[in-house]
Amino acid sequence: MASGNEPATDPAEGCARHIARAFVDYNAEFRSITRRAPLHFERRDWKTSQRDAVERIELYDRFVNRTIFELRAKLGAGALDRQLWARIRPHFAAQIAGLADEEFTKTFFSSITRRLFGTVGVAADIEFVATDLDPLAGIPSAAATVSYVNRGSLQLLLEDLLGDLPFRSPWRDFDNSVAHLTADISAHLHSIGEQRAVQKVEVIGPVFYQLTRAYIVGRIMGRKYLVPLVIALKNTDGGMLVDAVMLSEDQVSIVFSYTRSYFHVDLDRVAEAVVFLKSMLPLKPAGELFTVLGRAKQGKTERYRELMRHLEHASDRFVHAPGERGLVMVCFTLPSHDVVFKIIRDRFAYPKNILREDVVAKYQLVFKHDRAGRLVDAQEFKRLRFPKARFAPELLAELAAETASTVHVEGDDLIIDHLYIERRMTPLNLYLRTAASPAAQLAVLDYGQCIRDLAYTNIFAGDLLLKNFGVTRHGRVIFYDYDELCRVTDCHFRDLPQAIHPEDEMRDEAWFYVADNDVFPETFINFLGFDDTQREAFMRVHGEILGAEFWRHVQQRLNEGDVLEV
Repeated sequence: MASGNEPATDPAEGCARHIARAFVDYNAEFRSITRRAPLHFERRDWKTSQRDAVERIELYDRFVNRTIFELRAKLGAGALDRQLWARIRPHFAAQIAGLADEEFTKTFFSSITRRLFGTVGVAADIEFVATDLDPLAGIPSAAATVSYVNRGSLQLLLEDLLGDLPFRSPWRDFDNSVAHLTADISAHLHSIGEQRAVQKVEVIGPVFYQLTRAYIVGRIMGRKYLVPLVIALKNTDGGMLVDAVMLSEDQVSIVFSYTRSYFHVDLDRVAEAVVFLKSMLPLKPAGELFTVLGRAKQGKTERYRELMRHLEHASDRFVHAPGERGLVMVCFTLPSHDVVFKIIRDRFAYPKNILREDVVAKYQLVFKHDRAGRLVDAQEFKRLRFPKARFAPELLAELAAETASTVHVEGDDLIIDHLYIERRMTPLNLYLRTAASPAAQLAVLDYGQCIRDLAYTNIFAGDLLLKNFGVTRHGRVIFYDYDELCRVTDCHFRDLPQAIHPEDEMRDEAWFYVADNDVFPETFINFLGFDDTQREAFMRVHGEILGAEFWRHVQQRLNEGDVLEV
């Protein structure tokens, strides 16, 4: 506030400046946490890396809530003065003009007003409308990159690339890593029939970090061809090495998947990196790329914008999602759009014995947890407005009967107070019915690997029925039904007791005591709808996960503080 002979500051301008400063402070702290990733990688300090990942995820809500608290203290009753906020909005737009990632700054402003006013649908007078925000508009065609030109030897070019990495950790065998990289690139170019020499390699300057791995992200360029390039680096007891080389769109898409934990990469302009990645991954939605780069809120805004734009141009209606109906969620989709919407039911039928709060907590756990490429990133939305006419009658009937506390009719619109949006996949049980035998067997084996990967990251899926897993367009098996999910370290894995009397085996229920957290891995196979060939393949490769000893061993290592790598 002004003092002395200074003119009084316009409250709208002062509030706009306050919010702009809050975002700058948020962004500075976000980048400060991100910049700690190289040190964790060099020290192999995976526990601190995990804590930083959670701290950075929680940062956005912390700053939004703090800014709201400060504005309420500053404005008093005027904090809910809609006319004042209508004036704050253009002042804020002027304050941030020309800033990097300007659209994300507008999203921060909208988060504040939506939370402050409890906005339903869109309030164009006091927020920046998501459908008007295109974070890639006016962005140059590529991020700032470092180029390595081929001066006659691909191997020397790659030596320069790896030699420039800003690590103090020694290489375990630098020459071998260069040879590994050179051989993989040469073999890939040969496999796609490309005989022309590599002209240069462009890489995004900062290194990408994701828990125990570091990634060099770039592209290989030749005369009239472009090949994606992602190099995964591992830091072992004996030093650093090239762990894997991804050279196809499918491989790189999996690395930047909606099933992965967010990267820690210190980017001046996130949107430029998204444009660069889109040049290699044209099918990947921009919202998913913003999300996996750590800007989850901008990713949500972009997903909403994509959905609303799609609704404008599509004519199909929301219908039940393919697969068996769930006891906890009503799941529906728009056939022409590749996402699924999930709303928690008001009541859960037997045998579910959990509360709504438990379900929300499990989705929060997944949001902050290492998803290891096996858990879908479910984005939480509140108070969305849709045209009622866009819903199929049978879906409307179920929503009215099963989700009345969450879904309301307002005129010609349907108001949904709370829902989750996920990428759509083919339920594994449906996939196995229709896929050719080789593809089905691969999916069965990847299902077992999915269970292992989740276990190593301290996640037990709980309900291992095939309907709770999906198959992506890349053929990977992903878990997406979280209402029975829990930590491996919270379970009691038991061997199945041997029956003493023959009649014990004939009973419908267990003849021995079973506590809430008791798990009997030997029984898993009884609930899986595999045919004989699929069952034999599963048992051959993953038979040990049907024994309690496997789970107790993983549990012991997790309790001892080990970070088990996937």
